Amino acid sequence: MKVLITGGAGFIGTNLCERLIENHEVYSLDNYSIGSIDNHIEGVTYLQGDIVNIDNIIKNDFDLCFHLAGLSRIQPSFENPFDTFHSNTLGTQKVLDWSRKNNTKVIYSGSSSKHHNPYQSPYALYKFLGEELCKMYRRVYGMKIEISRFYNVYGPKEIIDGDWAAVIGIWRRQIRDGEPLTIVGDGEQRRDFTHVFDIIDGLIRISKSDKSHNDAWELGSGKNYSINEVAKLFKKKFKCKVKYIPDQNGNYRETLREHSDAIKILGWKPKDRLSKYIMEL
Repeated sequence: MKVLITGGAGFIGTNLCERLIENHEVYSLDNYSIGSIDNHIEGVTYLQGDIVNIDNIIKNDFDLCFHLAGLSRIQPSFENPFDTFHSNTLGTQKVLDWSRKNNTKVIYSGSSSKHHNPYQSPYALYKFLGEELCKMYRRVYGMKIEISRFYNVYGPKEIIDGDWAAVIGIWRRQIRDGEPLTIVGDGEQRRDFTHVFDIIDGLIRISKSDKSHNDAWELGSGKNYSINEVAKLFKKKFKCKVKYIPDQNGNYRETLREHSDAIKILGWKPKDRLSKYIMEL
């Protein structure tokens, strides 16, 4: 099977490339604004470019497209809402239109922010619009499009430096640099942390199944932790200090997988790996 992964040089994309390259012809399209050449996997064909220009870059036919490209953090979206729209909404429309012309199945990476007010942040709204585009293209054009929703992904190759790091990555950098862990707000907000290996397994199961979800396949561990609880795991491992900083716009109080359809229908089996992962850092 010939597979295209948008954002294939990023955190999740690289882990997916590693799994797929053994049995598939794998291509990556990435503009390297977040992805890194250091993530390249032998055997994968890497193409550099913006997904809004996918028609001009990708001329070959593909059986499947994992659309992972996008700007994935809430806070930077307040500073650059147009960049977030360009990547997460316009980019998705361009990928879907390319896929329509080439009869390529699409698996879209949605976000658990769908379950909160989409008007809380540019990120939440533009990812929500990406899902709505997928549903429209599926209905109007009869395309094979599946939506997967991610929950607070962590694991090997996660981003540590820069604005695009999530909390686990941020804390890893702070430990490395001898800084206290920063906890936003009161730290009692809860997150469904999902290991990237489980995300990859879920994506592959979606790609292989002939089942179609009328909404989205929820890829969350089904267990959530407060940020304070995760900080305790880091303190146990690294004997570090913590520092509380003011709450931020768009910061949800809780994320937790909404349903278990991927488990019941696809046989997906996520594991709670968070404590073990931190202890082995």
